[in-house]
Amino acid sequence: MATFFDTSIEFLKGVGPQRATLLQKELNIFTFADLLQHYPFRYEDRTKFYSIKEANEEMPYIQLKGHITKFDIVGSGFKKRLTAQFTDGSGLIELVWFQGIPWVLQKIKPGIEYVVFGKPSRYGKSLSIAHPEVEPLNERHEKGGHLQPVYPLSEKLRARHVDSKLISKLQQEVLKAAQVHLRETLPEYLIKKLKLVSKKEAVTVIHFPQSNDQLLAAQIRLKFEELFYLQLRLLKMKLVRTEKFKGQIFSDTSVLTKFYNEQLPFTLTEAQKKVVREIYHDLKSGRQMNRLLQGDVGSGKTIVAFICILLVISGQAQAALMAPTEILAQQHFNNLRKFAEAMGITIALLTGSTKKSARKPIHEALQNGALKILVGTHALLEEEVKFQKLGLAIIDEQHRFGVAQRSKLWQKNTSVYPHVLVMTATPIPRTLAMTLYGDLDISVIDELPKGRKPIRTTHQFDSHRLQVNAFLKSQIEAGRQVYIVYPLIEESEKLDLKHLMDGYESIARAFPDYAISILHGQMKPEAKDFEMARFVRGETKIMVATTVIEVGVDVPNASVMVIESAERFGLSQLHQLRGRVGRGAEQSYCILMTSFKLIADSRLRMQTMVRTNNGFEIAETDLQLRGPGDLMGTQQSGLLDLLIADLGKDQKILQQAREEALAIIESDPELKKPENQPVKQHIDSLRRSVVNWAKIS
Repeated sequence: MATFFDTSIEFLKGVGPQRATLLQKELNIFTFADLLQHYPFRYEDRTKFYSIKEANEEMPYIQLKGHITKFDIVGSGFKKRLTAQFTDGSGLIELVWFQGIPWVLQKIKPGIEYVVFGKPSRYGKSLSIAHPEVEPLNERHEKGGHLQPVYPLSEKLRARHVDSKLISKLQQEVLKAAQVHLRETLPEYLIKKLKLVSKKEAVTVIHFPQSNDQLLAAQIRLKFEELFYLQLRLLKMKLVRTEKFKGQIFSDTSVLTKFYNEQLPFTLTEAQKKVVREIYHDLKSGRQMNRLLQGDVGSGKTIVAFICILLVISGQAQAALMAPTEILAQQHFNNLRKFAEAMGITIALLTGSTKKSARKPIHEALQNGALKILVGTHALLEEEVKFQKLGLAIIDEQHRFGVAQRSKLWQKNTSVYPHVLVMTATPIPRTLAMTLYGDLDISVIDELPKGRKPIRTTHQFDSHRLQVNAFLKSQIEAGRQVYIVYPLIEESEKLDLKHLMDGYESIARAFPDYAISILHGQMKPEAKDFEMARFVRGETKIMVATTVIEVGVDVPNASVMVIESAERFGLSQLHQLRGRVGRGAEQSYCILMTSFKLIADSRLRMQTMVRTNNGFEIAETDLQLRGPGDLMGTQQSGLLDLLIADLGKDQKILQQAREEALAIIESDPELKKPENQPVKQHIDSLRRSVVNWAKIS
């Protein structure tokens, strides 16, 4: 059943079919609800009036009260401009128009009291405002002005005269009609407990605030509501999964005990032991496990994954480990094969480049149960890959896979879903984990294995290149190897960066006695493998690369990571790149090279990298600097299309929203209580509308 809010935007006064098409294409505004939820991204303070003598060119904008004394038309043709002298008694400022001159002369008259708003600029000795907003002084100004909303727009909209002022007029129009339809969407007891303003007030104030305090209250209310319904949905999914999805029971620890006592080559850290206990609890619970395992680079997730596999093999089942790239799948296979062969367990690797002749025996051994562990890439999802009994699906760097891809792997078992363990070496801030993986249980390995030396990170400017090269030479002479990473492959006209090929030539000149490998995304897979193999064998001492080495390359002898133009990388990416070294017993180093001119954000990123090796601390800073969309990549973008909340800044509100959602789910999972009816009604209306809840998974 369509509601007022589902009405097409075309039918709003001031829109019409052509403008509606434009709003749909440029801003995804299809209905009245979409327009109301098109929130301003900032507000201009129209509550304060300045005098002309206070004006200066440093101001982002200024609001003045006064009148025009005279107009002048200067120049001719396309150089023609209209100037006006504007005064408030404290001084003079020039107003300038380059377009729309006849309209200005018709509408604006000397001697009338006007309010002028715009950006002051200096030309010679005098100040001027180009294309100011000018309106007659009115009652609203006399009462103390207002905060003017500024809406997200596109160049195409501006070219077609759709600006913030017009969006504001449309909001006024839709709000007038919406007042009788705006229902409360949160329970009364929650509004009182958290001292929130009503839905009606919040929606009105967010577009037309009279003061900063009023605006803040509206923002808090709308952010809480958005995050509350997101968490409610995730927690409901978790509840349904734990209640409805039965899991295979794996409680036999005999194979694991044998491995632990006879084959484990090192002592597990306390964090690893804790995670193993959490996973074992899930595997024997009779419910399907759906757990995220977070661990920084080098924290020992692979051995934890193998221990889980052993628990499943004890129960006569099979395990699959899926990685996003062939390099990473090969690395997992090499690491697991050592342990598996020592235990007499069969293991195979299946990737896109596995030959047809090798695939058939793998498929057969998988179906008859002889093959216990299958490691691979997307190739695991192919139709012909059938397991006899898949007990555990492990997905590494899971944000690189789409939801549909992951579910294909889960559906390899028709009777009972396999247990699922998703792993990531990208530390995820707590707020982001709560939102991205709110329906999963989360385990964290938050300590590195004993004996690992922290990587020493320094920030060097390009002017120190000779000293840096001397240090690299000393490391190579001591038997170590070096990575040098560049952000670009080819010259970019927009970015003044040393690109990869130019860098390769400079390094070849600086280190004529050493063999150098080169690796980038545009190379053919065979060429990549050849170059990588040379570096792994130690035949080349320097690897010049782009970020293709970010994930999946493990060379214990490489002890130095140089990152060129480091200011062009995000914090999480810098941390991932740094994690390519520090894998051997020797002291390792990361050198961040930048130009001397750095913006504040870039400087903070360099300082953070130098200060800490803690991936979770780095991820928190990155979230605040860049926002969640950039951190997680496009696979999760649907989930992060938040309309007003900001996961980097609204951590307290998110925590509160999750606690309240959890309290409702625990006390009233079916939302049958009278006091929770606003929540039930709102969820029902969302199901009817275009909101795609399936995105959130």
